[in-house]
Amino acid sequence: MADGTQSAEEPGRASGDTPDAPDEPETDAQRRRRRAQFLRELHEAKALRDRVQPRRVKAARMRQAMRMRTFRW
Repeated sequence: MADGTQSAEEPGRASGDTPDAPDEPETDAQRRRRRAQFLRELHEAKALRDRVQPRRVKAARMRQAMRMRTFRW
């Protein structure tokens, strides 16, 4: 929207996030921007989970170390 308000049928969608028409193809820049935002949020969520569940992180580190020891080059 030109005045910065969101439409009533799409309350969670900010202007400029995705194309207005569903049949309009998404540009590469828009796709890359959305993907970068998704990956940032995913990394942040994983870091938060690592902070609040240290035992799980330690177990995952041990499993990864075991995988690396048994992997044949």
